[in-house]
Amino acid sequence: MKYVSAETVKSKLTDGDEIAFIDVREHGQYGEGHPFFSVNLPYSLFETRVEALLPSRSVRCVLFDDGDGIAEKAAALLEAGGYGSVQVLEGGVASWAAAGFTLFKGVNVPSKSFGELVEHELGTVSISAEDLKALLDRGDPVVVLDGRSPEEFRKMSLPGARSCPNAELAYRLSSLVPDPRTPVVINCAGRTRSIIGAQTLQECGVANPVFALRNGTQGWRLAGFELNHGLAPQALPALSAAELAETRRRGDEMIRGFGLATVDAETLRAWRAEEQATTYLFDVRTQEEYERAHFPGARLAPGGQLVQATDEKVAVRGARIVLSDDTRLRAATTALWLSGMGHRVWILEEDASNGTATGPESGNEGAANTIALADLKSAVASGAVLLDASSGLDYRDAHVEGALWVTRARLNRLDLPKDGSIVVTGRSRALIAGVIKDLRAMGYARLDAVQGTPSSWQAAGLTLVETADVPSQEDCIDHLFFVHDRHDGNFEASRRYLEWELGLLDQLDLQERSVLTPKRAKRVETV
Repeated sequence: MKYVSAETVKSKLTDGDEIAFIDVREHGQYGEGHPFFSVNLPYSLFETRVEALLPSRSVRCVLFDDGDGIAEKAAALLEAGGYGSVQVLEGGVASWAAAGFTLFKGVNVPSKSFGELVEHELGTVSISAEDLKALLDRGDPVVVLDGRSPEEFRKMSLPGARSCPNAELAYRLSSLVPDPRTPVVINCAGRTRSIIGAQTLQECGVANPVFALRNGTQGWRLAGFELNHGLAPQALPALSAAELAETRRRGDEMIRGFGLATVDAETLRAWRAEEQATTYLFDVRTQEEYERAHFPGARLAPGGQLVQATDEKVAVRGARIVLSDDTRLRAATTALWLSGMGHRVWILEEDASNGTATGPESGNEGAANTIALADLKSAVASGAVLLDASSGLDYRDAHVEGALWVTRARLNRLDLPKDGSIVVTGRSRALIAGVIKDLRAMGYARLDAVQGTPSSWQAAGLTLVETADVPSQEDCIDHLFFVHDRHDGNFEASRRYLEWELGLLDQLDLQERSVLTPKRAKRVETV
């Protein structure tokens, strides 16, 4: 195994060559503190996510953990899979802090830091919750558009708001807000997508007055106002032929005006065939459009979410990122911000709606059942040990009576007879697969798998129980407890979260700050 020091890794993160700095700890551990340029690829889900995040086996990979040997296990998986340049951070994440480098709490830190910088440097105009509430109460003409995903909108939304994910704002604004005099307010749950959504419309040159809702739904609740919960988002309006033509014109105008790069299909094919370089291909349209037709090999990444959570889709710094769209407007607004975050981005010149692939994005689902769910009860009655590989919070909510919670990252804590019968169940096939694989490597031979849910376990005649404190918060390493109650009425958690978000820029060092350049988004004058 090859080891590398924190100082050496730090110097290579912005040297211009491709590098993947991978945190293989579980999500909760990652969220409690990680290096700015690192990407989380939890060991528990390693095989199911690695192909998408690391498509080139020639990329430099540096893995790290808590100094508990998990990085070495993940590195062995990479090397067995043909990755040729794999190293482990010597001393784990503690060595990063010991070298004097910052560990950032939270998730999507580069994207959220960039959002704060956009507001600071581009002067994004915002509106307070109190002022927006006064406008709504007076019945003044104003349209509130929620720039998050439809799933997040369903969880909670502002009264009167309509779901319109950020990448769709410029694309569908004329249908949603036909009067250019009507003020438009963009909101998210906190700050980033409110800022990026509002600034996107500003950079597109829309005539409407546009505002970001200051501090999003959390600011709304902190002001003492109520939210809606469980509302289904309205379907986005379909565009007419004339509207599609207009978005095509505006997309081309943005590409020219901001100097955004484009690539043709032939060049893209050549890039993707290269073994010594990484090329990501993302489709930035809606899931419905993607499933109707997309280019083979393109991964679904609606543009607003790709900007918000780039580190969940792109693990390789210095890689090529190619965006596919129909009229290029959504790709252009996405490319605008990704390039400002220091990524190399191109817009595919082809219309994604003419792609030959259909259906949802394919992926590695994990372990197949080796016994029927109906046979689980008899297996347990016959003496099999039942392990539940669900997430920690799911296990707390409901699990089969007698089932032990396990996480792949800590299987070495199990004390079970090697010749005993073990059945691994849980809600996620991917989590089950990782546990089964490592148990087999540890010498357990009598292993079975069966995916289930509380309702299916109950239907099979098994008794369900809940445990409020098992696994304990300390053991529940797959969940980020940091301000986790901020969407559930915990005002103090919301305040802590907003303070954290507002304080991100002050934590950046010169290297980290150097890659974020929102002033690139200033329009280049064209003739």
